[in-house]
Amino acid sequence: MSSSTPPTVDRAFRTALYETGDTALDTGASLLAADPSADAELERRGEEFVAAAWRRGWQPADVVRLVRRDLDEAHVRLLASLIRAHARQDRPRGRRWAAQVEELTAEAPPRTDRFSHATTVLELYRLLLRLPALDQEPPRGRHPHSDSRTLTRIRALLAKAEATGYPEEAEALTAKAQELMARHSVDEALLDARAPAPDAPGACRIGVEPPYEQAKAVLLDAVADANHCRAVWNEPFCFSTVVGFEADLEAVELLYTSLLVQAQTAMTRAEAAQRAAGRKRTKTFRQSFLAAYAHRIGTRLTTAAETQRTDDLLPVLATRDLAVTAATDRMFPQTVTTRLRGITDEAGWTEGAEAADRARVNSRPRLP
Repeated sequence: MSSSTPPTVDRAFRTALYETGDTALDTGASLLAADPSADAELERRGEEFVAAAWRRGWQPADVVRLVRRDLDEAHVRLLASLIRAHARQDRPRGRRWAAQVEELTAEAPPRTDRFSHATTVLELYRLLLRLPALDQEPPRGRHPHSDSRTLTRIRALLAKAEATGYPEEAEALTAKAQELMARHSVDEALLDARAPAPDAPGACRIGVEPPYEQAKAVLLDAVADANHCRAVWNEPFCFSTVVGFEADLEAVELLYTSLLVQAQTAMTRAEAAQRAAGRKRTKTFRQSFLAAYAHRIGTRLTTAAETQRTDDLLPVLATRDLAVTAATDRMFPQTVTTRLRGITDEAGWTEGAEAADRARVNSRPRLP
């Protein structure tokens, strides 16, 4: 052990990480700023904090989302740098994990004066140190059997639906995308049914961020149910865990993201129309709009799913539904139901329901 580096970092940590208040933070930052030889050890400790977060069930996107919510962009860049550095020596953690790491910015955090940089480091480490253990790290799904060209086509259709300014065109494109998603899911189900040992369900986490996170969580839950998955919302940490088979998880991620973008676009247009008519709309209007949108989308998706459960497909889907439910119960043995609050604006509700009708998703195709 050297005579200066570890003691400096240890003293700074004892002062700033385990105490609260700006005074403790300033004292720790001053210790680090005065000792450039502590920099390498400080970065190594940061990678240890990242590794500890992974052991407690966190994933890169989860932590980045939380840091972006509670701290600043400088902290996000510093975190991204630590995650990417740790990933070079970490064990393989699957395709979804690798994609999350790949999406992180490669830009190094801007270096300011040593005291400011040390303050940013300690603020980030404080947050990482206090991360609780999550229920369970989502099991990693396998690669889908089918060609990724199907998912590429689905993404392209949803991107066009999000970009168009014509509701009828958005409706047609979204319906076609869901048709392809349904076929993708049926193909996967049949392949698994023929396999001697079908794979177990996996899980992924999808961000459900403020504002209006309750309505967004309801929308994600509706999309998950329609695609043979289950969603469990973690409100404090702004994500839902979706449990299901890999092809269905892909469908849920794609469709939820697209519907959310379309909802935001429709809500902006609706608010503009309200203002043009001389009526001022507020947070209550937007909350009611998104709640109605989520409720209406859920109703339509549920109806479509029920009408397409034909006799020849029921045994396959029933087996998969049981597996998904069992996996969800193992991961989350205790859940509670949350009721939507603040839904009081009639105009917002009406506009949201109409937007959901325009963004309707077509029913699943029947098995040939």
